[in-house]
Amino acid sequence: MDKDELTQWALANGWQMVDGHPSLTKPSPPHPAIVRLILKGTVVNLEIKKPIGKWEKVASASYGKIQPDEETGFPRGIGLDTISGFHALMQDNKNRLVFAKKPGA
Repeated sequence: MDKDELTQWALANGWQMVDGHPSLTKPSPPHPAIVRLILKGTVVNLEIKKPIGKWEKVASASYGKIQPDEETGFPRGIGLDTISGFHALMQDNKNRLVFAKKPGA
């Protein structure tokens, strides 16, 4: 996967652009970003925000090592599948975006 493919996947799966990076936010207001992908020229960094407010890099991989899952399209090789509670956070973000766009919501 390249930078554009990762960005498209992220935005289609509940991520939002926050400060120029695909990010997942906290479930409760004011929804600050707590997970983000830093998409550089040749590598992707996965960062998680610590409770003290500092970003910590938890994984890094070159674009060539990131491959979409054949069935789901989920990017493998960056470590997204190793974060505890990641899928629930991603689903919450996706649901929040869907319901925010719903007419009359």
